Amino acid sequence: MYWLGNAPYQFSDWVAGLFVNKEDLQQENEDLKARLLILERRALKYAALASENNELRRLMNSSEVLDDRVIVGEVVGVSPDPFSHEIIINKGQRDGLFNGQAVLDAHGLMGQVVQTSQITSRILLVSDSSHAVPVEVVRNGLRAILLGTGDTNTLDLVHVPDTADIREGDLLVSSGLGERFPRGYPVAEVSRISKEPGEPFVSIQAAPKAELNQSRLVLVVFPPKAQRHRKAVWERRLLQ
Repeated sequence: MYWLGNAPYQFSDWVAGLFVNKEDLQQENEDLKARLLILERRALKYAALASENNELRRLMNSSEVLDDRVIVGEVVGVSPDPFSHEIIINKGQRDGLFNGQAVLDAHGLMGQVVQTSQITSRILLVSDSSHAVPVEVVRNGLRAILLGTGDTNTLDLVHVPDTADIREGDLLVSSGLGERFPRGYPVAEVSRISKEPGEPFVSIQAAPKAELNQSRLVLVVFPPKAQRHRKAVWERRLLQ
């Protein structure tokens, strides 16, 4: 009789316990989801750090084969103008940067410094339609001018005679003429050659070696002091 009298209360406690356990399970489930999101974010961050470390290793390997002093910079902005191929890096005058310095990624020449502030610099990419690089063919030393086209995947090699020895797949490196870019930096690879009957020059397209739209870390090259001094003297003479 005593058990039967307490049965309704025990039943209500048992039912309440079920609801409490369900609420606890829901709360635990939410907590686990939150922890999972945190772990996933950390995993993504670690993956990004691993990718950045790999890019740094490639940059360091590239800098080891250069004779010039370099500094590593990070891309912090891009030009919003679709007709201007420019990026902003987090190195500037306080780091010793100046106009005209060559900028590379782990694969090849990206462009040059065209404007500096105290903490940032603006880089004009080789793909910009106003950019030109004196280059030479590694295989035979043939010299020409490589122009930007406004397309990050295509550059134009201009003023090449139709009798010139040039082939698809030839590597183009900076020739050093004009002392704007040090000699020997990979710039592009010949991707297409077309010859029009009766034309004195051939139409040649090349693909940039640098990953212009992807690289986050870059190398800014400091030329030898003697070369920089000659350049300053030449610029002063032009101004006179």
